[in-house]
Amino acid sequence: MKNRFDQELETRLVRYAAIDSQSDETSPSTPSTEIQFDMLNLLRQELTEIGAQDVEMTGDSVVVATIPGTADGPTIGFLAHVDTAPQFNATGVKPRVIKGYNGGEITFPDDPDLVLSPEEHPYLAEKIGHDLITASGTTLLGADDKAGVSILMTMARHLLENNDIPHGPIRIAFTPDEEIGRGVTEQLPKNLGADFAYTLDGQELGEIEYESFSADRAVIKITGVSIHPGLAKDKMVNAAHLAAKIVQTLPQATMTPEVTDGRQGFIHVTDMNGGSSEMEIKLILRDFEMEALEAQREIVRQVCAAVQATEPRATITCDISHQYRNMRYWLEKDMTPVDLAREACREQGIEPVSVPIRGGTDGSRLTEFGTPTPNIFTGMQCIHGPLEWISVQDMAIATETCLSLVGKAARS
Repeated sequence: MKNRFDQELETRLVRYAAIDSQSDETSPSTPSTEIQFDMLNLLRQELTEIGAQDVEMTGDSVVVATIPGTADGPTIGFLAHVDTAPQFNATGVKPRVIKGYNGGEITFPDDPDLVLSPEEHPYLAEKIGHDLITASGTTLLGADDKAGVSILMTMARHLLENNDIPHGPIRIAFTPDEEIGRGVTEQLPKNLGADFAYTLDGQELGEIEYESFSADRAVIKITGVSIHPGLAKDKMVNAAHLAAKIVQTLPQATMTPEVTDGRQGFIHVTDMNGGSSEMEIKLILRDFEMEALEAQREIVRQVCAAVQATEPRATITCDISHQYRNMRYWLEKDMTPVDLAREACREQGIEPVSVPIRGGTDGSRLTEFGTPTPNIFTGMQCIHGPLEWISVQDMAIATETCLSLVGKAARS
């Protein structure tokens, strides 16, 4: 079971996960948090130290580098993101390694009531004997996507130390702000300079993904009429009450994340902020098909209009903006990158699985901007919460898959 990359991957992930690099959707800066530079600058330094070429940080805060080709072949890009999800605490991460997992329940030292059970998480039951990495119970781990970072750095180091391995030119990119949908700008395809690319941001062993949600973001702003509550009769218009009406009127039994799965889309209220005078509601809209996404936009607009009609003294605005699009629209026109990844996966003795991503990756935006970019598994599980875990051996297989892939591309 032991792999040549196990120890390096374990060491890298433990080191990277302990660095706080959480993104912040409310920040207008690039990256959205200064702490992401702690990871970006470290990776720039490490790439230089292992002998990568053309190492730089671009104007949109992406660290890029080149592994020179040793054979003819397409230029392939590999990406991972350095930010961790804003949905759960990511400060003070204390990674821990569980050697030779015994198949039982996993408890957490900083939260004794928290339990990771193989009965509730069947994939965990498959990892008996593996070395697992978790956090301590009060934070997420950040394997999303520091597992991807660890895999790419391990692959890069290995290729740079072994010039006899045939492969075409390889471009590495580490992006910020993927978790808030801002990691890939329209400049990245040019800066990356790849014929096609891969994100290392998938989950279970064997997942090769080429289909994601299409996504929009909605911001509803409500301005009521403010007055002292003691003098409010027939004068006050409470913005909080109108916000509650909007949320209650949106479809809840059929179109929220908690009641949908598979290829079903959803409308998800992520934030409500404000008070009786002014309120702001933030939503995300998700579906695999553009017609259904447009229908969601219309539902949100109609609900706002209906509530506005009940109270003309208020002002209700609804701004809906583009986030990313289903990468299948472009990848299905030429499945070469997907087929190469599938063949490389089979070379590791694993049958690839392609399921729609109920979310997006940097590859969604990069594909839309012109660089076809499917997604490859890392092994990360239970992401965005305190139960997050990953198998070191899964990461090692992902590393071997990437190495196989670049070799196959050079021979094809």
